[in-house]
Amino acid sequence: MTPPNYFNIHNNKFKCFPVVEPSLSFISTPTPTQCTRFNFRTFRWMQTMIFAIEEINRHGKLLPNITLGYKIYDSCSTPHQALKAAMELMGSENGSVAEGEMQGKGSCRGTVPAAVIGDGGSTQSLVVARFLGIFHVPQVDALVQLVKHFGWTWVGVIAGDDAYGRGGANIFADEVRKLGACVALHEIIPKNRAQTAISSIVSKIRSSGARVILVFAVEQDAAALFDEALRDGLTGIQWLASEAWSTASVLSTPKKYHRILQGSMGFAIRGAHIPGLQDFLLRLHPTSPDTFEDPFLIPFWEEFFQCSLGVQAQDQEHNTGGKPLCSGAEELGSVANIYSDVSQLRISYNVYKAVYAIAHALKAMRSCEKGKGPFPLQACPDTDNIQPWQLLHYIKLVKYLNSFGDEIKFDENGDPAAMYDLINWQLRPDGEIEFVTIGKFDETIAVGKQKLQIQEQNIVWNGNKTNVPLSVCSSICPPGTRKAIRPNFPICCHDCVVCTAGEISNQTDAIECSRCLPEFWSNAERTACVPKQVEFLSFSDTMGITLMAISLIGSFCTCVVVFILSYYRTTPIVRANNSELSFLLLFSLTLCFLCSLTFIGRPSEWSCMLRHTAFGITFVLCISCILGKTIVVLMAFKATLPGNNVMRWFGPAQQKAIITFCTLVQVTTDSLCTLSS
Repeated sequence: MTPPNYFNIHNNKFKCFPVVEPSLSFISTPTPTQCTRFNFRTFRWMQTMIFAIEEINRHGKLLPNITLGYKIYDSCSTPHQALKAAMELMGSENGSVAEGEMQGKGSCRGTVPAAVIGDGGSTQSLVVARFLGIFHVPQVDALVQLVKHFGWTWVGVIAGDDAYGRGGANIFADEVRKLGACVALHEIIPKNRAQTAISSIVSKIRSSGARVILVFAVEQDAAALFDEALRDGLTGIQWLASEAWSTASVLSTPKKYHRILQGSMGFAIRGAHIPGLQDFLLRLHPTSPDTFEDPFLIPFWEEFFQCSLGVQAQDQEHNTGGKPLCSGAEELGSVANIYSDVSQLRISYNVYKAVYAIAHALKAMRSCEKGKGPFPLQACPDTDNIQPWQLLHYIKLVKYLNSFGDEIKFDENGDPAAMYDLINWQLRPDGEIEFVTIGKFDETIAVGKQKLQIQEQNIVWNGNKTNVPLSVCSSICPPGTRKAIRPNFPICCHDCVVCTAGEISNQTDAIECSRCLPEFWSNAERTACVPKQVEFLSFSDTMGITLMAISLIGSFCTCVVVFILSYYRTTPIVRANNSELSFLLLFSLTLCFLCSLTFIGRPSEWSCMLRHTAFGITFVLCISCILGKTIVVLMAFKATLPGNNVMRWFGPAQQKAIITFCTLVQVTTDSLCTLSS
């Protein structure tokens, strides 16, 4: 049998201890970083990695004759410690074991690690990711789709002052703006969590009018914000959680937060039940032979049971802190703790999948046929001296269905497909917060289908409400109005302006109003065009009868005068008054009287155009005749001196020319107006 090969899978820097940073004077060598307290949640993640590695080694089907090993570094929840550990990992060829490092039994020394899992914190992970050349925040896509789904256009963003918070919040804000929504406020929670600064953030939330606020921060920063919100009495906000605190027990367990966080919503890593994990977690005991080789076991046990074992682990300072001695009868299963709680295995499941993904990549690497390899000259990797960049190539090609039915694969950049559960914080009758899965986001779904799936009927919103909260800068403009952008405000802020008469809008948030057709008019609500109500002067109306009577009487009287002048047309008086001009004047007067009849009765398109034209022409003809006669009389009085020949310029021919010219001007004007209409 081929001797077993040992390969180091390094879970770099599970942050088991929060940290106390020393003050830096920059004039002397700083003291080493002091880790304080024990993080049971991240310790569970670390144990899950060990469980997965031992499971693969024990079964032997995936990697026969291969034993996987590991090293564990503690980042103490600080970016610089995480970066330091990553640099040690990349340069640990001398096989030295760093302080605060745990190494698996049988692990090979003298090799550069080929895979890194971690960190336990997002900010530390981003620092390491940049150092190793990778960076992606897939949960932002899911959050943006959530905002789009519920139509929120006025959203606030609060970020932690770290790479995770700032980076994720900036990407979210940019993507939200691309959707046409607006960011009501974008604030940063300072790392010192000064109350004055956080109080200012809460005041801005209140004054912004935004009802939906995304908090893209780690749970400690989020807790500082919510503490201030409680002090300030801020309520009625629908909080959106980033993955870092969407299932954080430090926020869901204290009852003081229930009033403001009930109904909160956020995306969490897809969870699963891992058979055998709980028994593996409960196996730890300080009497085990490996106790002194494990630098985390003794601090874990003492913190878990708040007692002292009176011993210290390898390379660890021991400080009892006044704790009583442990009795030796303590059992992990007897105490309810987040370490042994396997009801919400989300990040633990991610760690589990990461280990198996690396194992599948190793299997594919060992299956490479000589002469058909993916590297230059079709070479295969040296499985006895695996390089990280070679393993990365095979990790990108990993694609398999795990025992839980989830498809594990990576894109061309080596990023896993984003798969999240949408979690709703619902208050149970016993007063405890329950994380209810109300949907999921799956980036692996085929193009054209909804990646975000939500069961809206199962959602309970903030304030125990069932209706979707409205978060907009301006209220929706109802039909009959249009949006008018407010100067010096974001595009989401607008006023609703009523459409002018003759224009309508039949949809909400209309950009502009539509003008009705000429034969239609807008209704009172400005939502529809209705046929114009035709109002006209009827022959049966009193006014119509009166006008008709005056018109006929005037026409009849004019005709009588015409008959009289015609009868006496040979007399000197009639002949002296230019009988032709007199008859033309009487004719135009008759037409003027008769034209008034065209204004009575139901109008038509032609009657509306012609009645004004006809009346205008006949009236100008009448006035022209009077003008011609007036000029002749005026000149006659001025031509009293002998030898004055001015009257020869105002004879019958000139009078006809004046009338014709004036009438033609009116005819031309009316014709142009008719054609243009």
